[in-house]
Amino acid sequence: MPVHRVAVLALPGVVPFELAIPARIFGGAFANDEPLYDVITCSVDGAPVQTSDDYSVAVRYDASALATADTVVIPPSHMLQEIVDSHGLLEDAVLRALKEIRPGTRLVAICTGAFVLAAAGLLDGRPAATHWGEAAQLQELFPAVRVDPVVLFIDDGDILTSAGVAAGIDLCLHVIRRDHGSAVASSVARACVVPPRRDGGQAQYVRRPIPPGVDGGTAATRAWAAEQLGRPLSLVELAEHARMSVRTFTRRFRAETGVSPGTWLAMQRLDYARQLLEDTDLTVDQIAARTGLGTGTNLRQQLRESTGVSPTAYRRTFRS
Repeated sequence: MPVHRVAVLALPGVVPFELAIPARIFGGAFANDEPLYDVITCSVDGAPVQTSDDYSVAVRYDASALATADTVVIPPSHMLQEIVDSHGLLEDAVLRALKEIRPGTRLVAICTGAFVLAAAGLLDGRPAATHWGEAAQLQELFPAVRVDPVVLFIDDGDILTSAGVAAGIDLCLHVIRRDHGSAVASSVARACVVPPRRDGGQAQYVRRPIPPGVDGGTAATRAWAAEQLGRPLSLVELAEHARMSVRTFTRRFRAETGVSPGTWLAMQRLDYARQLLEDTDLTVDQIAARTGLGTGTNLRQQLRESTGVSPTAYRRTFRS
């Protein structure tokens, strides 16, 4: 069976951390001591690429290597404005490079790499994730894209996108899990000393980052509420803590987090429950009570809706 080839396209201004993720994650996947992925790195013209830091990286391949890939990964760039202009048009050389990709190739964008796919028209009508700080710009520039500013990553079948930095690790582990199962992905995660939190089908175990609040925002109330998850919290109580009217609090909360206070609380409770399933031997009923989810039945239902598995299966999978 041929090894699955992953080609990483390093664009000018590429961020070194995210550039290195595919080689480190996919390159660490083995079965019977045989590598499961062949990871190569290319630039548009095969020349060294200036990174976002004070050094360049030399690559072995030019864009023609994209034609040999089964998966193409596009990391973020800090020179995005030179690659995608203010009208959403892609730089000619990059557009020509993308045309080397064979139909049916799986596409993965990390962080602002989603802008490149969007500018090429590949995300029209599809859901996409990017760094929360760039989500509004992505949506404004490409209104045909269904931007989700909250999730860490989105698996839309042949196109996958993620938020920035460590979310790229989560996404690559998710791809391995999708290709080869939990055991292989968990082995890679352990070798990289990262938690194997993502398991199973599409966008499972996705955590949602919360943008930091501005002065007079809701960040302090969110921090306080996160310590109160074991008891009921009403919208009125949250607004009073923030010293705002309910209407102002709700509007500002959604502007800062992308979700309503009720949705955010439900997410926090479920995240806390998953943490307790992973780190403790508490029973399902005890966890439900401690996280404010009420009953074990409610916890089971919410976890299954969120991840597709039961608390027992989640705990067993993580600890394996």
